[in-house]
Amino acid sequence: MKKRNVLIKLNLFLVLLLAPSASFAAERADIDVSIRFFDKRIYYVEDAPISVLVTVTNNGPFTYRFKLADERMFSIDFDVRTVTNRPVEPADFLVRKRTMNQQVFFREIAVESGESFSFIEDIRNYAELRQSGSFIIQARIYPELYRNAAFSALESNRLSLSIRPPVIPGPDGIPRAMDEATNAVLVRDRLPPDEVVRYTLTARQKSQWEKFFLYLDLEAMITRDGARGRQWQAASEEDRQRILTRYRTELESSIIDGDISTIPSEFEIERTNYGPEEGTVVVLEKFRTSGNYTERKRYTYYLRRRDDIWTIVDYVVVHLGTE
Repeated sequence: MKKRNVLIKLNLFLVLLLAPSASFAAERADIDVSIRFFDKRIYYVEDAPISVLVTVTNNGPFTYRFKLADERMFSIDFDVRTVTNRPVEPADFLVRKRTMNQQVFFREIAVESGESFSFIEDIRNYAELRQSGSFIIQARIYPELYRNAAFSALESNRLSLSIRPPVIPGPDGIPRAMDEATNAVLVRDRLPPDEVVRYTLTARQKSQWEKFFLYLDLEAMITRDGARGRQWQAASEEDRQRILTRYRTELESSIIDGDISTIPSEFEIERTNYGPEEGTVVVLEKFRTSGNYTERKRYTYYLRRRDDIWTIVDYVVVHLGTE
């Protein structure tokens, strides 16, 4: 009888011991961690950020709580490996932060049932990505902070990351564009004005940004605007490079000059005129709207020839209504 009581007590103790673990496992099964690129683009070896959006989703019936440190590397880690499954060395920034004797400040995040919580992290803060190649990324979130790593981590899906070699600087100091499909350097050919415009519009239809920008003289397009032109003239060479980069980014986002970056559903070159150094190309372009209408616009592109290469330096648009 005494032996039986001992067994009953032992079984009860094991049940009480394992119950929290089982409850925790069930809770974790309802939590989904996913990652995706925040601004998917072509990544190079240079130190431009590789931003990843991390999302924690609660698919369970109860509120889920976890600790999120002000210094995110105490709440999250990224396992970055080559395609041959070799781990990439941690970034110096990460090692310094985690080895410092410091107090970790955090806040408790409550994710209600059916809701999500997201934040953005730069992969370069976690892995030493100084070589070109292909990599596999997986995030791990530590609900009770990294210093309590014995508390199992939540793992995300895997992402494929491709990093290209450093871009090749052109004779003017501006990096040469690379063809995304072939990884070859894009070179301006001696095309006539109408073919330059056709090449540019076709590239935009295919969302091939590197080809779209190949024959655009961004400096000329910046200086055609009075305010931007004055800013350009007063800027140093280093500042001008930043202005060019910002202008290109804003064109891609249609923040400025949206007429030239909007994708035409179809286009027809109506007229081309050019002399030894300047030319114009008139194009009828059509754009599908959200309704059942097609918007028609007539573009006049202004081109200039320098070193026997024609580039687009300006444009005007006339709206022709819908059909």
